[in-house]
Amino acid sequence: MMIELDKRICKDFERSSNREWLETNGIGGFASSTVSGANTRRYHGLLTAALRPPLGRVTTLSKFEEILTIGDESFELSANQYPGSVHPKGFEYLESFKLDPFPIWSYEINGIEITRSIFMVHGQNTTVCEWRVEPKIAGEISLELKPLLSFVDYHALQQETDEIDLEFEQLEGCVVTEPLGGEPKLYFDHNAAEIQNTGHWYRNFQYQVEKERGFDFSEDLFQPFSMKFDLSEPAAVVVSTMKHEISDVLALREREIARRNLIARTAGTEDDFTKQLVLAADQFIVSRGDGKTIIAGYPWFSDWGRDTMIALNGLTLATNRFEVAKNILLEFSVHISQGMIPNRFPDEGETPEYNTVDATLWYFEAIRAYAKETGNYNFVKDFLYEKLVEIVYWHERGTRFNIHTDSDGLLYAGEDGWQLTWMDAKLGDEVFTPRIGKPVEIQALWYNALRIMVDFAVRFEDEDGEYKYSEMAEKTRKSFNSAFWNHDEECLFDVINDDQKDPSVRPNQIFTVSLHHSMLSAFRAKKIVRKVEAELFTPFGLRSLAQGHPDYRPIYSGSPYERDSAYHQGTVWAWLMGPFIESLKKVYPRGRKSKQYINSILEGFNSHLSDEGLGQISEIFDGDAPHEARGCFAQAWSVAEILRVLKK
Repeated sequence: MMIELDKRICKDFERSSNREWLETNGIGGFASSTVSGANTRRYHGLLTAALRPPLGRVTTLSKFEEILTIGDESFELSANQYPGSVHPKGFEYLESFKLDPFPIWSYEINGIEITRSIFMVHGQNTTVCEWRVEPKIAGEISLELKPLLSFVDYHALQQETDEIDLEFEQLEGCVVTEPLGGEPKLYFDHNAAEIQNTGHWYRNFQYQVEKERGFDFSEDLFQPFSMKFDLSEPAAVVVSTMKHEISDVLALREREIARRNLIARTAGTEDDFTKQLVLAADQFIVSRGDGKTIIAGYPWFSDWGRDTMIALNGLTLATNRFEVAKNILLEFSVHISQGMIPNRFPDEGETPEYNTVDATLWYFEAIRAYAKETGNYNFVKDFLYEKLVEIVYWHERGTRFNIHTDSDGLLYAGEDGWQLTWMDAKLGDEVFTPRIGKPVEIQALWYNALRIMVDFAVRFEDEDGEYKYSEMAEKTRKSFNSAFWNHDEECLFDVINDDQKDPSVRPNQIFTVSLHHSMLSAFRAKKIVRKVEAELFTPFGLRSLAQGHPDYRPIYSGSPYERDSAYHQGTVWAWLMGPFIESLKKVYPRGRKSKQYINSILEGFNSHLSDEGLGQISEIFDGDAPHEARGCFAQAWSVAEILRVLKK
């Protein structure tokens, strides 16, 4: 399986700079840039190390400047965007780029092919880079590498400063830098013939995507030394926060290829599309302490409770990685507080944030899916059931952010100034979609959770629990059907708060159909699917608001305020295609037409793998055609939901 781009794309700076590659290391670190070689984001770099896995991420090595010398001629393989110009233009020598299974560039100069490959070592903050020349020809061919370092928090930009130590230490086959006068040290293990002291600053790198997003977009990088290689043999550099031997490169490569092949075999993939998604899924699964968690998206997200629970089914169960799923469920159980799992683990500290109403409810669904897929109900009984009982108790009596069960059995949530549902955009003190009251998908999730508790109580012979949760679920179902049906639109209200009923047509109602336990009649379920399809469906997901609404925003672009205010006001979300397809299959269970329709939808995502984030699925898309990809170029729940429905 490979994704390959030909020279028509590679030699086009705009097109090759819009396609991003990603390597990850399973502990929160990553490497990423563009096919052209020009960094277009502050997050691009060859080694972003996770110093407190999976967080504490620091961009250490931004890139190499690469100069190839053939006889008396020199050719620069790099590319950078500076004010008003691109220099150098190494992409003009590119013949192809491919993921096989990791990034490989092929250049052709004077009839000579030069390949560069990059991969990360699983479980380490380590990136391995290699350059090879084919065929071997008479005459001198050499390569000079100039590492450009940043050493800042991965959200930040470096600027020229005297506080950076440009000195370095030379060991046998290794250069060690310590720019911050402490951790992290950065080791460059190499087979270079010569190391030279340079000590330069390169100034005014321009990052186009940051500029488009309304952020600071200029960076300075420091260049402490250069490395010169005789390319009669492959040139290799292992960049890491730990010491390696350069002789280990082949073993590291073979081990990483074997690891990825094992993941694909374990998943039982039968086609290239599914195999690529399985490999994409692996990039989000990372360690947290002795357990596992899920990075919500690259390049800027950490692990979020909501995203983790939504993505768990597709990333782990659909890929037959059951032990990983079990570890994630256990890890989050440790952090339950007042009947809630964390919404987010902040980059800057270890104290979790609990500002979510739906993450905990998705936890029930993740546990149900795990138990059904594995049959390991003893694990649920021994380690999780009492936790779930505690969660229901807290939701009955009331917990943070005014989350409580109302007298009608429905779940109320929200306070001024807080965003608790997945529609969580906020800038400063402004919450763009507060949805205070009784959001429709929260009721669907609450009912689903109660019915799951009934099923567990029956299995675990908890008669009191069975009676209690059955009564609660039935009360919720009756109240919901009485209050939420919008007869004028023949669909569901989005939020009810006392006498106020929000008739906005949003995708949140699709969960009343797609979740395992539904409160709806077949008649109403079909009406909802038709409404969502008519007003919200696009080839890349569901719009977050119908086009006819006065608040609809067709394009997600501009300043942080413009983007955040558009985030859930029409922007298309790829992950919502999963519940939409699930709902289609429920309301048209024997429809031959629906099967063909679903296959055509999935084929569109197959094509998307060669655009934007290569081998990945983007977070969001514009509401209006041509539905340009936006946001994170690799999003966990986008990949997970497509994988989940593919498996089914």
